[in-house]
Amino acid sequence: MGEIIGAGLVSHVPTMVLPPEVRRELNEGREISLVPGLHRLRAEVLEELRPDTIVVFDSHWFTTVEFVVAAHERRRGHYTSDELPRGMSAVPYDIPGDPDLARAMAAAITEAGSWGTPIDDPYLPIHYPTVNLLGFLQGDERWVSVSLPQTAETDDFLCAGAAIGEAVAASDRRVVLLASGALSHRFWPLKQLREHEASDPVHIRTPEARAADEERLAWFAAGDHARVIDTMPEFLRHKPEANFGHYLMMVAALGGRACTARGRLFSEYENSIGTGHAHVWFDRPDGGWTA
Repeated sequence: MGEIIGAGLVSHVPTMVLPPEVRRELNEGREISLVPGLHRLRAEVLEELRPDTIVVFDSHWFTTVEFVVAAHERRRGHYTSDELPRGMSAVPYDIPGDPDLARAMAAAITEAGSWGTPIDDPYLPIHYPTVNLLGFLQGDERWVSVSLPQTAETDDFLCAGAAIGEAVAASDRRVVLLASGALSHRFWPLKQLREHEASDPVHIRTPEARAADEERLAWFAAGDHARVIDTMPEFLRHKPEANFGHYLMMVAALGGRACTARGRLFSEYENSIGTGHAHVWFDRPDGGWTA
């Protein structure tokens, strides 16, 4: 039997991979907490857990008619972002994959009544919610990325995530899940954007979005995932990244509304040009994810 041994909601914000002096210049002379947070996550959690496979719910990998799972034996190359090529250019990556688990997850999504497809095309693009984590978190484990359909709604994400949890349980893998994406995700207009690059959450796009983010961080800390799921219509008003599908798939794989895992912050709650970010880690409770 396989098992999910840990899970995290993590930021992939491009600022993290800028040179340290540039990060400090943008942040009033201080380091953003997201960078040491990922280093701590690797040293204090992943090095202890030693997962076989890390599954990334990639909030920039927008598909349309199905959930796609990267089923490569290995992905290697250089990544340049079309969105931000000045900050993410020719970044080398070399990622062992887990094609057996990828195929099993895609099949389970389809069997659950949605649509899942494994793809091992060597020219399939990779996205920075996966790439930006590698330099901080990658060890010798395998990595699999999962797309988020732009047409999916909350129940679609929950269905696919639960199916992925079942596929892991039916495997022989020890798996960590990473929901790679933001909380509220509304940017400042270009003319104002450079006035709001510092990490202080006073720069979050609206006070209401900040309050909604902080409310959910408190629910994570309490292990109240049912409330997060049940209030998705309200949260969607604040434009969470990818309709918060990265989190919804992760928590569904952990038991959905029944999940009681408490979140530990591995960063402060920070702004990135209007959007809300934090690293939150969920340890597996002693009695299981729904204990």
